[in-house]
This record gives sequence, structure tokens and C-alpha cells, in this order.
Amino acid sequence: MTKIYEVAALTQASLPSAAWDLTSFLQNAKSQIQLWGGLLLMMIGAAGLVWGGVLLLKKLMANPQSAGNQQGWGTIALLILVGGALGTGGWSLISTIGSGGQQTITDLGGGTVIIQTADEVSGLLSGPSD
Repeated sequence: MTKIYEVAALTQASLPSAAWDLTSFLQNAKSQIQLWGGLLLMMIGAAGLVWGGVLLLKKLMANPQSAGNQQGWGTIALLILVGGALGTGGWSLISTIGSGGQQTITDLGGGTVIIQTADEVSGLLSGPSD
């Protein structure tokens, strides 16, 4: 009978360092909130997409006499468009929109502010000088 001997090498597994400081806690919390928020936005987007489809079918199959009780075409289109965008984009869509807004604010604030002193303003108000 053949005997097989296995040798288990005791090596210390390389574990990630467990940082218990405030910075790593807040970074982990931010990542987790972004994940959960993105999933929530995707669920809301999917619900908006489904509800927009239901309203579209109700509007298309409705009796013309009950047109006053129906949602408008614009509302239905926005539900479908925004619901589809949020359902597929989630957090990345909202983050992209937010960063675009931040870039616009930065561009508006960077060098386009006209500073006038009180003397220049009073000179403009008094009219042309001779």
C-alpha cells in the first residue's frame, strides 16, 4: 500500500491591513452609501419606466371622453425617458450630471467676474466727464 504524505506549509496569509481610523471609516461609508443610493435610484428608475409604460398603454387604449382624467403626453414621455436613464445609469448618471454642474460653476467663477471699484461705479452714474 502506498502512503501519501502531505506537508502543510504554515505560511501567514497576507491579509489586508485593517485601518481603524476616521478617514478609512468615512471612505468606506461613502462607498457604501454610493452603492446603496445607486441601487435605489435604479429601482426608482425601473418603477418610473414601468409606470410610464402603463400610463402610455392606458392613454392609447382610453376612451376619448375620458381624456381629461389621463396624464399628458409630456408626463408619459418624461417618465419613460428619466426612468430609463435612471434605471440604467443609477449613481453614475447622477454623478456625471453633478460633475457637469460643478464644471459649469467653476467655469463661471474662473476669471469671468468683473470687479469695479466704487470710483468707477460713481463715474458711470454721474455721466460723461468734460
